[in-house]
Amino acid sequence: MKYTLHNDFSEIDPQEWNDLLSRSITDTPFLRHEYQRSWWEHRGGGEWPNASLVLVSAREDEKLIGIAPLFLSEYDGQPALLLNGSIEISDYLDLIVGMDDHTRFVSELLDFLAVLPINTAQGGPASWHGLDWYNLPDSSPTLAALKAESTARGWAHHEEMYRPTPRIALNGSFEEYLSRVEKKQRHEIRRKVRRAEESERGVRWSISDMADVEAEIDSFISLMEQDQNKASFLHEPMRAQMRDVIRTAHKNGWLWLAFLEADGQRIAAALNFDYNNKLWGYNAGVNRAYMDLSPGWVLLAYILEWCCQNGRSEFDFMRGDEEYKYRFGAQNKYVMRAKLTRAL
Repeated sequence: MKYTLHNDFSEIDPQEWNDLLSRSITDTPFLRHEYQRSWWEHRGGGEWPNASLVLVSAREDEKLIGIAPLFLSEYDGQPALLLNGSIEISDYLDLIVGMDDHTRFVSELLDFLAVLPINTAQGGPASWHGLDWYNLPDSSPTLAALKAESTARGWAHHEEMYRPTPRIALNGSFEEYLSRVEKKQRHEIRRKVRRAEESERGVRWSISDMADVEAEIDSFISLMEQDQNKASFLHEPMRAQMRDVIRTAHKNGWLWLAFLEADGQRIAAALNFDYNNKLWGYNAGVNRAYMDLSPGWVLLAYILEWCCQNGRSEFDFMRGDEEYKYRFGAQNKYVMRAKLTRAL
């Protein structure tokens, strides 16, 4: 394979990138060209202000075989290569390569990176001390490949579970899904929905048509930031990043934004990605003045019913172990952290 270091995302054709992603070991919205480019432009909402892009592609007979979207930054006191998208707002990350080429791609990538001079954001070349890759799905073959490569090279290797990613499998009707939820919780879901619908407060839900994109983003963020923790999270650089993520998902056809209304106003919102025949639950918000209607629970119940009616195979809550996810019957998967420290 011929490996190339790129200075900008524009140097790889977006369609070629996404076509490879569709055949890759891991295909998530966070690995699409448009998301990766957006994340890099904002540096994860200001999470990595001094990062240096290390975007590597591999070709064979002019065919794109693999992509390693990486960046170099100081982390844990050492210069490390991290996956572009790390750490906070991109729930699933990985290399972009097909299964048949994966082992060879990883090995040759590490050879390429080992001797690569990288120009830092501050100017001048720098070396890297190790890899520190977060949010790798627990099913990713990259985990085993990194372990094998570290053993072969005499590098230190560390792997740990980073976060749970609860999911609900959906392969039938809404009633079939509910039948798999623990009995007490099943009754609770039905009770909350019934109470809201019988409240005579005009409770209804809808999927946004995004006719006015900026107004819909404003509406979502205003609900999201009613949670004090989320309001603190949405500092200006992160707010700009979040807005760009929503625009990007809408422009490229995988945004799924829903609102719940009561008393003629929006009282809850759910920002999801509709991608690869499942919904990915990215973020949500509720109006705290309407907690008596359990708006978050009610909207989630409607969303799951929509998934069943429209043939979606799964609802992925993504990272986080909030109790409500399990009360809706979610089962844990995990994202991992893999760290390699090379012998210098």
